[in-house]
Amino acid sequence: MSTTATSSAMDFDELTEVAGRVRRAIETVIEGKPDVVEVAVTVLLAEGHLLIEDVPGVGKTMLAKALAKSIDCTVRRIQFTPDLLPSDITGVSVFNQENREFEFKPGAVFANIVVGDEINRASPKTQAALLESMEERQVTVDTTTYQLEAPFMVIATQNPIEMEGTYPLPEAQRDRFMARLSMGYPEPAAELRMLDGHAAADPLAALQPVTDGQQILRLVKTVHSVHVSESVKEYAVALAGATRRSQELRLGASPRATLHLIRAARAAAALDAREFVLPDDIQELAVPVLAHRVLPAAEAHLGGRGAADIISGLVASVPLPRNRRD
Repeated sequence: MSTTATSSAMDFDELTEVAGRVRRAIETVIEGKPDVVEVAVTVLLAEGHLLIEDVPGVGKTMLAKALAKSIDCTVRRIQFTPDLLPSDITGVSVFNQENREFEFKPGAVFANIVVGDEINRASPKTQAALLESMEERQVTVDTTTYQLEAPFMVIATQNPIEMEGTYPLPEAQRDRFMARLSMGYPEPAAELRMLDGHAAADPLAALQPVTDGQQILRLVKTVHSVHVSESVKEYAVALAGATRRSQELRLGASPRATLHLIRAARAAAALDAREFVLPDDIQELAVPVLAHRVLPAAEAHLGGRGAADIISGLVASVPLPRNRRD
């Protein structure tokens, strides 16, 4: 075996071992949601941002905080409220009377992991303060650009738009989130375990970091080495194209969505200790990566078909590539 192959095998061993520690740490807080935790870890390793949407009280903020606390790096929490200002997020230049110069005071976005709680309770103007940082990993204030330290991840929670006091996220904002998760209600057995484990003490308080930011950066490099064949790339493009042609959608997936789908599929393959992406990875991630970016047409909405249903239908209809691995 060559030195490169041995090194690659060791890299994948490290990735699966560290990812397993992160999953187990989160699952001490989030009961009975292994699929949700798996997607959250996938987004972390794919250098994406995560949107967690569901009704109040199902553990959205707990998941975000558990993922953040499992990594030894800088974490900032932003409680989004109607009176939150864009400068609270990005920072502001303040005049220093002593040296007669303006000094930049960094906002809450200057951290490795930013937990945005109830992001859709702030105005669209305030939500837009995250656009540059999420896409370009930088912040521009008063014509000066400040780079954000890697790794950088935004984990945001939001309530359904039918809830009181919410603003819908703009399309440009939603498109910057790699994946959207719904927690769902726990199974009765998991809810019983939660009553036993959470009633006396907060499991989040006992959670200790199981890795650090520098190790996460090494794992991200391993994810970058995962091979994506031309046929799998063509399949991802065909799936995105199908959303743009669908009569059930008035807004299809963007090119950024296709890129995020490939990045997430690379991370999913690496978590399975595979050095190549399969069409199955694309299929499994299609709904969490694409559904929040598309807008159902009025007819589909009236027919009770949501974005996830439509994406699932398209996944079933788009032919798989003949050569499943190049």
